[in-house]
Amino acid sequence: MPRQSAIALTALVLTGFATAPVAEAGSGALPISPFAIEDSADFSKQIERELAARGARVALVFRSGRYREDLPEGVRYTHGAFWVWSEIELEDGSRTHGYAVHNLYHYAEDTRTSYLAQDWPLNFTRGDVIGEVGVILPSPEMQRRLWMMLATDADDALHQPDYSLISNPHDARYQNCNEYLLDVIAAATWETTDRDQIKANLETWFEPAPIRAGLFERLFGPSVDERIRMEDHRDAIRTTTFQSLANFMTQHHLSADTYEIRAAFLDRPDTPDRPDRHSPTG
Repeated sequence: MPRQSAIALTALVLTGFATAPVAEAGSGALPISPFAIEDSADFSKQIERELAARGARVALVFRSGRYREDLPEGVRYTHGAFWVWSEIELEDGSRTHGYAVHNLYHYAEDTRTSYLAQDWPLNFTRGDVIGEVGVILPSPEMQRRLWMMLATDADDALHQPDYSLISNPHDARYQNCNEYLLDVIAAATWETTDRDQIKANLETWFEPAPIRAGLFERLFGPSVDERIRMEDHRDAIRTTTFQSLANFMTQHHLSADTYEIRAAFLDRPDTPDRPDRHSPTG
């Protein structure tokens, strides 16, 4: 499926059980954010400055489109993407440098199918509802490999368009945004884009995060949200999260650091303790 560019992106609608890490909907829908667009823009610039100060050519950045109490235990973020230091052409034809954001999104209407999209830091922070992001900074060698893959669109070979909200990273049938990040990391690590080989390697070396679900959710989850597909799970529901990816990269010396960035605007005296929960989406 060809890579597509998205200008404005919507945050994902999640209900009940469907609060695992996800690819968010795209196709030009307006994002929903509890923050003023000026604050989101300031936050996006803050993240860019902090990444640039660390000399990051490629970083994995994660946001949450849901409030923390609405997420499963052990899950802090709902969407991850690659931030890549790039040369950017402006509307007047001049060129500058900044971060381009490489995502996997599911379509807004065909929610069981995903596509790859390159957009910008502001698109990313407009989908955030908590004013905090998680960052995994790959090692210098991993950044070099990832930069080459993303610059040449080699990651296209790793895209599985059949989407599941809670895809099992040990199974090749489905993929969500965080599993896409994992597959690209694995491809750069083992220097192969053969997905069957990547999945075999991950079965040995990667420990997914368990997602606890009661009997009701296991039986009726798919009827509540069509993005939930259970065929790739066996005895337990396990998926890719910020923390499981960070653990994998730290354990195998693929990362230089893992940390979180809090939006500076949250510390202003006029900022409420928490944004209004004006919408069930996120």
